[in-house]
Amino acid sequence: MPARLNLRRPSTAVNAVLVVALVAGAFWAYETISGPDTTQAADASVRTATVRTGTVTKTVTADGSVASASTASASFITGGTVTAIEAHVGQVVKKGQVLAKVDPAASERSLDAARADLDAANDSLTRAKDAASDTSTAENAVEQAQLAVDQAQAAVDGCTLKAPMAGTVTAVNGTIGSSSSGTGSSSSSSSSSSSRSGSTGSGSTGSGSSGSGSTGGSTGSSSSSSSSSSSGFIEIDDLTKLEVTAAFAEADATKLKEKQAATVTWNALSNTAEQALVSAIDPSATTSNNVVTYGVTLTLDKIPAGAKVGQTVSVSVTTGTVDNALMVTSAAITSVGNRHTVTVVSNGRQQLTPVEVGLVGDTETQLTSGVQEGAQLLVNTASTSTGSGAGGFGGAGGFGGAGGLGGATRGGAGGFGGAGGTGTRTGSGR
Repeated sequence: MPARLNLRRPSTAVNAVLVVALVAGAFWAYETISGPDTTQAADASVRTATVRTGTVTKTVTADGSVASASTASASFITGGTVTAIEAHVGQVVKKGQVLAKVDPAASERSLDAARADLDAANDSLTRAKDAASDTSTAENAVEQAQLAVDQAQAAVDGCTLKAPMAGTVTAVNGTIGSSSSGTGSSSSSSSSSSSRSGSTGSGSTGSGSSGSGSTGGSTGSSSSSSSSSSSGFIEIDDLTKLEVTAAFAEADATKLKEKQAATVTWNALSNTAEQALVSAIDPSATTSNNVVTYGVTLTLDKIPAGAKVGQTVSVSVTTGTVDNALMVTSAAITSVGNRHTVTVVSNGRQQLTPVEVGLVGDTETQLTSGVQEGAQLLVNTASTSTGSGAGGFGGAGGFGGAGGLGGATRGGAGGFGGAGGTGTRTGSGR
């Protein structure tokens, strides 16, 4: 009686399935390896670059904004009720021009009282002299009374707010009838790029310092803050002198130095870019959401048409450049630590060659030794190919175990293909 395949036995059924799968897998593998697509994929992944002479440039970038190079935040010296505002946003003003006023009535009463006290002190001094008595006490009283008059006069003058610098009014932070606090000081200063960026340089100092109070203060000049973050009654910017401020990542900031060249590109102005120079770098960092940045100020060589304070820009600062350098695209260089190699392609052959590099630029790298100009180097490009390799076909698992067909034992633990599979492999295109 001829032998029949007993499919009721589990081991027999499993082995039968494995045989079918083995034959199908072998046929599929053959088609995959021998198919025309394999060669095309490999060829497409091979690209070369020519070693040439040129300029290697390294830059660091950041986002920034346009600001005035000189600003003033003007506030009343004497507080009171605002009775007049003689400036509006967008108005161009001159230094010393009247901007606003507060009610001077209380200050004028104080001045009248101080003058009366001074008159009384002078009378006492005259009587002391006529009596040929000691005049030291009377003279001291006159000095004190004169000081009080000077201070009262400064308070009256401080009721009038004057422009500490020439420029354009950018903000009026008050209305007629509102109450404005006074600073009590007649010093005025305008901020500059160095003072705002946090560098060691200070802003310029305007006139009107009251000194000890005995002579100054009668000019009635306003006080202004050297901090761009402060807010006075009236803000003034010099719109004829614009600059750019940007926040650079701490790793990039370590590469920055004053007077480095930069390119500023306007986001709102199509095809608009201007050259600039780094003028100041903040000595201390700013941390926001655990991100550390350093403020950098750049001076523009030219102000483009349409540029306005507050516009956003992209800043690219050149931190390194080498002219007439032997260079190649950085993708052609493989680096492991301080060792660098390239693959030279010549007459269809590839040779791994050690090289030494100089400046590593944004896209190109300087080569200082190892290859000559005109050499063709293999470019390392990511590629996907099907075929044998590290991925390979079925791994060590293999097909059925020692039980075999119709054996007493079932297929071994290996089962179908192992971890290798027919996977996709990513290579260097070599």
